[in-house]
Amino acid sequence: MALLDRIKWDGMLNNAEWLVYRYPGEAFTTGSQLIVGEGQVAVFVKGGQALDYFTAGTYTLSTANIPLLSNVINLPFGGKTPFTAEIYFINKTSKLDIAWGTIDPIQLIDPKYNIKLRVRAFGQLGLKVADYRVFLTELIGAMQQRDVVHYSKMVSYFKGILVMKVKTLIAQAIIRNKVSALEISASMETIADYCQAEISEEFNRFGLKVVNFFIQSINFPDEDFAEINRILGEKASFDIIGDQRYVTKRSFDAIDLAAANEGGPAGTFTGAGMGLGLGVSLGGAMGGLTSAINTQAPAAAGQKACPQCGAMNPPAAVFCSACGGRVASETVKCPSCNFDNLPGSKFCISCGTALTAQKSCGKCGVENEQDAKFCRSCGTKLEE
Repeated sequence: MALLDRIKWDGMLNNAEWLVYRYPGEAFTTGSQLIVGEGQVAVFVKGGQALDYFTAGTYTLSTANIPLLSNVINLPFGGKTPFTAEIYFINKTSKLDIAWGTIDPIQLIDPKYNIKLRVRAFGQLGLKVADYRVFLTELIGAMQQRDVVHYSKMVSYFKGILVMKVKTLIAQAIIRNKVSALEISASMETIADYCQAEISEEFNRFGLKVVNFFIQSINFPDEDFAEINRILGEKASFDIIGDQRYVTKRSFDAIDLAAANEGGPAGTFTGAGMGLGLGVSLGGAMGGLTSAINTQAPAAAGQKACPQCGAMNPPAAVFCSACGGRVASETVKCPSCNFDNLPGSKFCISCGTALTAQKSCGKCGVENEQDAKFCRSCGTKLEE
């Protein structure tokens, strides 16, 4: 085997796609000239162990500048001594345009709207070799059948762990920070920083450094957004017109929908309702129809009937949702703080004043405030 006295790699110097190049010769001599280009590092390997390395420059090999290798192979001082070793050239520049993406959707529950989301994400990351010895030690086994390793080959080694970690980290960031689907765009930088910090530990084990990590998009199917938009629309209706009025509006919407389907059973029912409009106003017909629906339907627990039209209303209702009549019973006003208490109350729940010690009208029997001089019902003068 011929001894080599000039060690240099001339090919692909400007190609950022290459990562590692194994020099084809293994027989060298002290006094040989080693030329390392810009953006390269030359590493001497013996017996699978990465020893001395050289950055950009021109070197004359001697026992003085390859001390670790000299100790392994017991090179004597002086003269041109032959020795064998493997030399690897490593691209130490950063590779910043490595694309990544989730293969299948990330299944999770939106923390704000409680609907299932199918999250997809993609972006870029940048890598560089930080620890040459660790990197070569971990990679030499994969170099046995090739002279050049490209970044794409190296990324394929990490693709599985990278995608798995990114999916887990994005899901954790969304759930732990309660980031809703509609707020995800404003949080992508924070999520990206969190992912970079976590995946860096995995790459550091192989002598690699994650220079940057970007999330270009976190997206969801259109049908997931449609469900969120429906929820937001209903919420807006509640906020604008109030809960009870919104319920009433929805009941009228159901009647209008039935009227648009006159061919079926709903149309027959609605047709009968519309027949009520002959000879009466539309408002009266709709009010009667609503009352009929409410009175025929079984009353929910705690609901109370309107004394005017019989429509069922929620327990807290003061006025009827069908006719507008007063549903709530007459309250007991506190003589001290004027708070309206529930019927039958003996003490005010606001200030604690007794409510039963009131003046009773001798003519009509109506209870009046203690300082009243005339009955609030019939006007009779009250006894002092």
